[in-house]
Amino acid sequence: MTRIMIIIGSVRPGRIGLPIAHWVRDRVAAAGHEVDLVDLAVLNLPFMDEPEHPAKRAYTKPHTIAWSARVEQADAVLLVSPEYNHSYSPALKNALDFLALEWQGKPVGVVSYGGASGGLRGAAALDAVLTTIGLVRVPVDVAINGPHAQLVDGTFAADAKNDATLAKLLDGLDRYAEALRPLRS
Repeated sequence: MTRIMIIIGSVRPGRIGLPIAHWVRDRVAAAGHEVDLVDLAVLNLPFMDEPEHPAKRAYTKPHTIAWSARVEQADAVLLVSPEYNHSYSPALKNALDFLALEWQGKPVGVVSYGGASGGLRGAAALDAVLTTIGLVRVPVDVAINGPHAQLVDGTFAADAKNDATLAKLLDGLDRYAEALRPLRS
């Protein structure tokens, strides 16, 4: 069983990322994985308030110590990320930048959403950050075009393509997590 941390990359009120993340969470759990759903709006990390560089792991703030321990427990990371102006959200960037060593050697996948591109431009913008902090990108993206059209009574109603692509992504996360396990030891 792989412990998959799902991070909701948007903190906007009324965000569609929350129902999309609930769909992802349900599929991850149904596939037999352990789930840690991180809502950045609830986590509410301040902007980088540690005095030392994260690579030193000399954390002084309780929120950083708790975030570090939580990320450390994950075998894999799945980002549910909106596209903001051809990029990703500042809340997601902040959450990633808060830590350094905790991310290394873990596979990461992206479920992106947005307009015509399905959030793929934002997902592509994430690549440099993800590799720099040591995450290993699984080469499968779930890109949801115009997700509001798939919202039914506040619940995201995935189509067959969404479900099939997410299943491939989860398989990749599981395989990569196993292969990378020795690097995280």
